[in-house]
Amino acid sequence: MLNRLGRRYFCTAAPQPWLFVGLGNPGVKFKGTRHNVGFEMIDAFANSQGIEMSTVHCKAIFGQGFVGEVPVFLAKPQTYMNLSGESTGPLAAYYKLPLNRVLVFHDDMNLPCGVLRLHPNGGHGLSSSFQSSEVKSVMYHFRGNREFPRLRIGIGRPPGQMDPKAFLLQKFNATAQGRIDAALQEGVDILKVLLSKGLAESARRFNSEQKYKHLRLETTMAT
Repeated sequence: MLNRLGRRYFCTAAPQPWLFVGLGNPGVKFKGTRHNVGFEMIDAFANSQGIEMSTVHCKAIFGQGFVGEVPVFLAKPQTYMNLSGESTGPLAAYYKLPLNRVLVFHDDMNLPCGVLRLHPNGGHGLSSSFQSSEVKSVMYHFRGNREFPRLRIGIGRPPGQMDPKAFLLQKFNATAQGRIDAALQEGVDILKVLLSKGLAESARRFNSEQKYKHLRLETTMAT
């Protein structure tokens, strides 16, 4: 795979690669928790494309392959969330990728559970208060640049006075897990569209669909 990927990647006519990075915490005790949905999105996409996540590269569990003719690198940093940039920055530098070809997947409490948002310009439209510590770590290792695309995965907000940190490290209940499973499939589908049609078009289409889904969820919870 490495030789084949290298030959196709460095061909001048080959499409420019993408790096997909899912954020999460390593270790069995964090598997299936709300904070690890970035890992789950990587796994779902890798499984859909038959890409093995079988090596370690730049402090990340790593896989690589092709979707059609487009080279794709997949990574799950093993640095713990708050240090995610220690893996993401070196990976982008190693493959000499511009930041608009690095897509970061992460959980977001400001979106209802199972609702996704694809941001082509990273932090555009999001105040610093909405930038999580793991995203800030990635920004730091991109020399302060926040203009990298992101896929935000809604996990909802903690109930009542629950500590947000405890909420993040809990597993989903059955209802929420069903919404997340559906969202992962939606994410896989839009990533395939992104690789074939481009980021701007796929984001425009996808975010319109997700806004409608958001409204449906709000209506359901209000009744």
